[in-house]
Amino acid sequence: MKLRNLRCRECNRKYPPEAIYVCEYCFGPLEVVYDYNSIDISRESITEGPLSLWRYKPLLPVHTDSPVTIGEGMTPLVRAENLGKELGIKELYVKNDSVNPTFSFKDRVVTVAVSRARELGFDTVACASTGNLACSVAAYGKKAGLKTVVFIPADLEKGKVLGAGIYQPHLVGVRGDYDQVNRLCGELAGAFKWGFVNVNLRPYYAEGSKTLGFEVAEQLGFRAPRQVVVPMASGSLLTKIYKGFKEFEKMGVIDEAGTRFFGAQASGAAPIAEAVKKDEDIIRPVKVKTVAKSLAIGNPADGYYAWNVIKKSGGYAESVTDTEIIEGIKLLASTEGIFTETAGGVTVGVLKKLVESGKINPDRSVVIYITGNGLKTQEAVENSVSKIQEINPSFESFKKTCSWAG
Repeated sequence: MKLRNLRCRECNRKYPPEAIYVCEYCFGPLEVVYDYNSIDISRESITEGPLSLWRYKPLLPVHTDSPVTIGEGMTPLVRAENLGKELGIKELYVKNDSVNPTFSFKDRVVTVAVSRARELGFDTVACASTGNLACSVAAYGKKAGLKTVVFIPADLEKGKVLGAGIYQPHLVGVRGDYDQVNRLCGELAGAFKWGFVNVNLRPYYAEGSKTLGFEVAEQLGFRAPRQVVVPMASGSLLTKIYKGFKEFEKMGVIDEAGTRFFGAQASGAAPIAEAVKKDEDIIRPVKVKTVAKSLAIGNPADGYYAWNVIKKSGGYAESVTDTEIIEGIKLLASTEGIFTETAGGVTVGVLKKLVESGKINPDRSVVIYITGNGLKTQEAVENSVSKIQEINPSFESFKKTCSWAG
């Protein structure tokens, strides 16, 4: 079978592929190990597959031929000529994952996690979330016919609360930040026989993010980009995109990747970026304060691993203020017609700073990852949008009021 075992990322101890996520010896995180010799995948088999991320099923940790899917993946890779011109980048692309079924990249990890949860016999799926994951788990849990429980900070953005609540899950608001919500869910995972997608199912869940590497490589004509900018919260997304490029390379689907990885964080939640800047491998937890709530994780579980990928790939990490985040959202909207949530504003803002500082080579290809839809975080930009100019229903009123018309 392709799914060989789980392995500790620290001490390499092996575990059966069950609902476990931490090593009982060193408390290191567990990851999925595949028998690559048993996997058959090629450019031809991929292009003949379904128009969803399940075209990469041979490299995902599920066995079923009937995964829990709502049509996630195969999102647009947009050639961002206007934004590229604005920033002086010759070949810039936006991977727009805001158009997934629940409007964020979390659908990628959840389709895998819930499919695996059903294989493992769970009747309930749950999660700790800063918002996007809550929406996704609520939707996919219902699609799978499972009891669904989502835990969120009580002060979450209204759009994300509505986006999760519409699917009628058990929605629990915790009076605390995400790190406190996550710790609570760690306790609950030990007390209830539930499949917490980002706790006891985390090794399988995280593998869904690889498909953002697979898809970009395929959409570029089966080649890896030279540079990528990835938003970071826990740091897992960046590490898994790296793993996706490396697996395609290992399986002969693409040539050697050699991609440089750049991490993007909000200044009020930037422990990984700070470690990169100081060139020290200790990720020091911080108390978070940022408008980018989907990135508001002060103690990132995969922080060191993200740091390691950035350093060994020759990349860098940067952070941006709340003001720069809003400017990033507006810049992407006004150049490419893409309305991103605050995490996307972080990515665009960091891209701009990296170009200005000379960290990114503007003559080589760049892909930036936009992970969520702006309709979920409208409060962040409500004072920054065009204002209505009211007129009477007459030509004279239009000419008098709208002087910009000429």
